[in-house]
Parts: sequence; structure tokens; C-alpha cells
Amino acid sequence: MKKIPASILIVDDDLDILVSARIFLKQHFQLVNICQDPKELHEKLTQQETDIVLLDMNYRKGTNDGKEGLYWLKFLQETDPTLIAILMTAYGDVELAVESLKSGATDFILKPWNNEKLLATLTAAWKLRTTSNKLQKAEQVQESLQSDLMGNPSLVVTAGSQAMQGILNTIQKAAPTDANILILGENGTGKQVIAGEIHRLSARAKGVFIHVDLGALHENLFESELFGHAKGAFTDAREDKVGRFELAEGGTLFLDEIGNLPFHLQSKLLHVLQNRTVSRVGENKERRINIRLICATNMPLQKMVRENTFREDLLFRVNTVELVLPPLRERTDDIKPLVNHFLIQFSGKYRKTLTLHKEALDALLQYKWPGNIRELQHVMERAVIMADGEDIREGDLHLSNHKAEGDGLTSTGLDLGSMEQLLIKTALEKHKGNISKAAAELGLTRAALYRRMEKFGI
Repeated sequence: MKKIPASILIVDDDLDILVSARIFLKQHFQLVNICQDPKELHEKLTQQETDIVLLDMNYRKGTNDGKEGLYWLKFLQETDPTLIAILMTAYGDVELAVESLKSGATDFILKPWNNEKLLATLTAAWKLRTTSNKLQKAEQVQESLQSDLMGNPSLVVTAGSQAMQGILNTIQKAAPTDANILILGENGTGKQVIAGEIHRLSARAKGVFIHVDLGALHENLFESELFGHAKGAFTDAREDKVGRFELAEGGTLFLDEIGNLPFHLQSKLLHVLQNRTVSRVGENKERRINIRLICATNMPLQKMVRENTFREDLLFRVNTVELVLPPLRERTDDIKPLVNHFLIQFSGKYRKTLTLHKEALDALLQYKWPGNIRELQHVMERAVIMADGEDIREGDLHLSNHKAEGDGLTSTGLDLGSMEQLLIKTALEKHKGNISKAAAELGLTRAALYRRMEKFGI
């Protein structure tokens, strides 16, 4: 018989009870320890990881009020709140049982116990602890994912230039409201980080932050991903699916690259935003939504409205408050603090102790940063990895591989990397930022084009 992988500690002043309980429980559980004096609890818990404590209620002869058990129960909770505690006594006092459960005990058993009842109680307790641990881990993973989705808030704090002060002041005013916010700016200027900061400062901060990259979302999947679908709505709809709008209930929905949304789908998004309801594909039922909407794009939406490629009414709907993030070349005061931030971050990540040489800092300050903060981040990470000594020198930055003015040509005119960068920029400009069309013309998949854009900081 396979044993349950749990560690149990039995605490009782009666050695006969300890021995008999241990003999029985060792047949079913991986580890069973005993303790005759509760004053040794701290030592026992520090010596061996414990999942469940089976705790007697009374230790002094002639006492049966259970106060000692409640005292040590409190001690266990203060020592490790995740421990499962089950109290036991020879006296069937219902009020004492209720008090112990209110004080945090998981269950209560009477002595002498029935072995099957004891085993069932401990098995249920182990399942409870396992479930609790899984939930705790899931919460930690969720918190980590949310942090990744929202970006690094310290980058917002780092931004102290005059060019960013107006942005930060607007965020302080708009974040506590539920106003729709539109964030504009070049790639790499930190639109996702700003969206995360707005969420963090909002009344919905404890809710979820759902990020949807509309530029990477195939138009055939638009309705299913955003609004959800019912089982059987189409060939591959084998079960009901909740859309991103419903997932963001009570929190923030961040629609990134909204400028890439095809014109014929914009009306569907507008309908949802106007009515604050969604209908899953294959359903007629209207589901009310309660979200905070933030959108972002690097596309010139006003120009697109004039060219009839973006709906004016949708633009009015999403930009109650509009934030225009300046490129890094226009906020040079932020370069040095950002460099220091990334130096600390990546030195810790790669376990190095490095300083930035003055010549390297001067080179960073003079560079035009076509890829903005994202490019700076990549340059600093690479520099930390490549640096041999204790200083990061200009040569470690490899800025010569990046054209400051973005003309796409080196002095020889034959640099393949620069030519590839030029072709990508040309295709994106030709197709007004439409990733799908640009990728098709270049003979690339959307994912491959995104990787190259990331590489060149486009």
C-alpha cells in the first residue's frame, strides 16, 4: 500500500497513546513523529517539516478544561499559519470542540478513537493542506504573472524628466477614476508599464490586469478571444470559453495595439464598449461587464480617422483621457537613472558587481535610441553579460550595430542587419503598421516579424 506523503506530529503526555498512534499511523503516512512535552514543539517543528499536528487538549493531571490545548494551538498558528492542527481529548465537551474550531483547529477527535475515524480525519486534513498549498502557489504564480503583465512600476518612478512629469501628474488624477485611457507612443516607450501603473493606482488594483495584444490576434479569432464562445458555436468549439472581457471583470482590460484592429471589427468593439455587455459567439445572451479599459497604440489614430481606416466614434470612446509618451530621445534626463536601474537589475540577475565607465555613459547619452526604453534595456542586459572586468566599457554596449538616425545603412552600405531593419521599417510604413500585411510582404510569419522587431527595437 502506497503511503500518503505527509509528515504528522503527535503531541500527548501519555506515552502509551503516542506509541500506539505512531504504530498505526506509520502504516499509512510517510513520516510520523511524537512529542510528549508540548514545550518541545518549537524544537520539533524546526527540526522536521510538519504537515499535520495531532494535539492533545490537556497535559496536567486533573485538568480537563482544554486551556492548555488552546494555548498550544495559538502557538502553532503563530509559528506556522499553514499547519493543519487537529485537537484531541478524552472528554466529549461540545463547547470545547466548538471553541477549538473557532480558534483555528481543522478538526476535533475524542479519545479513545476509532482507527478508521482517525485515519479518515487525517487523510481529509492532508487533502485540505494540499489544496491550500496549491491555491497559495496559484496565487503566487498569478501575482507574478500580473506583475509581468503590468511591467516594472519602478521604471515609472525612475522617470523624473520634465517631459514625463506631465504624464505622471495626469496618471495621478485619472487612475482613481474609471475613465477610459488611451496611451500613444512609439514602440518601446513603456505603454504597457504605464497601463500597469494606472491599474496599480486605481480602485481596481486588487482585481486582475488582462493584457490583450490586438496586433498579434488573428482577426478570425477576435470575437472568440475577446467575447468568448459557446460550445458548438463553430467546428473547434468543444466547450464554453470565457472571453477576455469577462476575465477582466472587476479589474482592468488593456487592449494593446488597438490601431491594428481591422476596420470591420472596430464596430463590434464599439458596440461592447457602448453597451457594457458582451455576447459570446453562438449565444444570444447579453452578459454585463464591469471593467476599466485602457488602450494603447503606436499608430497615428487621428490621421487614420481622416483616412477612414479607424472609426472616429471608437476613438472618442477609448480616449476620455489621452496620454502621449515621449520617445527616449526627447527625455534624455531619464537615460542615466534608467541605465542605473537596469545596471542594478541585471547585475543582480547575473551575479556580477559592475560599474559603468564614464565613456560608456557618455555613449549612452549621445545615442538616439530608436527602440526607446526597450532597446536601452536590451543593451544594458547584453553589456552586463559581455563585460569581462569590473567596468562596463563603451565596447561592451555594441551601439555601433544600431543606427542612431535609423537610415538603415552603414558607411559601407552593405550591413545585412541594417538592411533587414530598413526592409522591416519600410514594410511597416507601407502598410501603416499592419503586422499581418507587413509580415506577408516580407515572407515572414507574424511571430517571426515580431521577433525581428524586438531584435531591432522597432
